[in-house]
Amino acid sequence: MPENRNRLLKAYENLSFLHGRSARPVRILAEYLEPESRFDDLNVSDTIVFFGSARFVSREDAEKAVAAARAGNGDLDRAERQLRMSRYYEDARTLAHRLTAWSKELEGHRRRFLVCTGGGPGIMEAANRGASEAKGLNMGLNISIPEEQFENPYVTRQLLFEFHYFFMRKFWFAYLAKAIVIFPGGFGTLDELFEILTLVQTEKLRKRIPIVLYGRDYWDKVLNLEALLDHGTIDPGDLDLFFRTDSVDEAYDFVTKELSEHALQQPGWGL
Repeated sequence: MPENRNRLLKAYENLSFLHGRSARPVRILAEYLEPESRFDDLNVSDTIVFFGSARFVSREDAEKAVAAARAGNGDLDRAERQLRMSRYYEDARTLAHRLTAWSKELEGHRRRFLVCTGGGPGIMEAANRGASEAKGLNMGLNISIPEEQFENPYVTRQLLFEFHYFFMRKFWFAYLAKAIVIFPGGFGTLDELFEILTLVQTEKLRKRIPIVLYGRDYWDKVLNLEALLDHGTIDPGDLDLFFRTDSVDEAYDFVTKELSEHALQQPGWGL
């Protein structure tokens, strides 16, 4: 009889059950509790989130691609566009480095305002890279998708996560964030931008959260938000929910001023 009992599976060891439809609430809860336990272990309080395209590359890589294309190995138009857009990679890297250096100077046992990204390539890599080069902990909230998004090598390993559920990943972006910087990006970046703007507009985010739209030329062409105002679908004050800039210095000054005045005295976490 004892031998038979030893062969029985406990529910939490039954992988067939845990991966089935009935255990979906358990899996969702796990994507809340497991990250939370890691944040507690590392005394993480809150984050500065960087969003932006996964397609941008560093200036060094872009210059190599242009040289190769001019030698007949590659698409020259694409390579030259990558070189133009590499300025955003470098700006994200510099801004994340400066914000990380600033956050490390803050007193207290809790780690405040860690750089956080989606953990993948492009702008995400640039921000994690800048934070890593400033010798600061940084986070990556990766997501499993059919077109595999590989994690970049600059994320602090203890703070690299792989989510199954988009809404749990978005929860942690919003829940921990005390500031958000949004670089040029595609559908995913727009989705993240409008979700945050909606949460702020509807006051579901009770905390004050500075939002930076980085890259005036890009965002002015992609988003005609003034048209929403003209048609009466938003209020005039809704255009003040974010700060537009092309300058690393302006973005740094805006974020650090906002956090110093409104977030430093607040505990970490919380919508």
